[in-house]
Amino acid sequence: MDSNAELKELLAEVRRIEVQSKRLVASALAGGYRSVFRGSGLEFDEVREYVSGDDPRAVDWNVTARVGKPFIKKYVDERELTVVFLLDLSTSMDHGFGHYTMRQMAARISGCLALSAVRNNDKVGFIGFSEQVDKYVPARKGSRHALSVIRDSLALRGASPTSNLSAALDFSGSVLRGHATMFLISDFCSDGWQQSLPLCARRHDLIAVRLLPPEFEALPPLSLRAVDPESGRNLWLDGHSAAVREQYQQSMLDWQATVKQQLLRAKVDCMDVPVPRLHDADAISKPIHRFFLMREQRGAKG
Repeated sequence: MDSNAELKELLAEVRRIEVQSKRLVASALAGGYRSVFRGSGLEFDEVREYVSGDDPRAVDWNVTARVGKPFIKKYVDERELTVVFLLDLSTSMDHGFGHYTMRQMAARISGCLALSAVRNNDKVGFIGFSEQVDKYVPARKGSRHALSVIRDSLALRGASPTSNLSAALDFSGSVLRGHATMFLISDFCSDGWQQSLPLCARRHDLIAVRLLPPEFEALPPLSLRAVDPESGRNLWLDGHSAAVREQYQQSMLDWQATVKQQLLRAKVDCMDVPVPRLHDADAISKPIHRFFLMREQRGAKG
């Protein structure tokens, strides 16, 4: 494909993502975004008496117990939110057995959330990385800026076939002076990020967006020649063998559980995003809604 045709196809894809994202933003997603991610950008103002329609989660139980009638805590916006997308650009992100590559899924997720952010007058930034940081886009406001972030998510290629999540996390600590909401989007197939993750999470609201392509679930009953896209290593998998399929599936489950446990230990929320085998109109909205609901429910309990 020549460069002009490739650019035309890329711009058409960006427009498709923009249309899909706007549909989601126009739904309950926009309201959910504000309630889920505004916590760190609020400053306590005062307490006042509860009135019908107030959020019961804002009740100040200490004051309520002393006075004998319900009071709520009132907050004001301390500053706009800064939302930064850390995108894995390693070669493995451009492959997979799903309807989309992991890169295409990542662009849709970041596109939806970026347009939600600019709709709420927040700033959006971008860090693309492979073995090192390949591109940094400082956070700015505006839908045009958000669309450029989506374009980078789709088009930018890493300088190295492998990824180093720690390099991106450490870099973010040097360029982001204030608090930010950060989405780390990767398949988390690399190692060595376990120390950088909790350090970054102490300063920022860090969310791991874990992409799960179909090959992370089960091995089909076929003989497959697999190539590791990052190392180039060839591997033959005998999917005709039930024992091989069972061993493969168990190893995938064990690995996913290990990653999830490491994220929990670092106090990092995880948004799992399965990559569908076939076209699914809700493939983007479902994991986002699920994640928002989890945060809202946790906030209500807290």
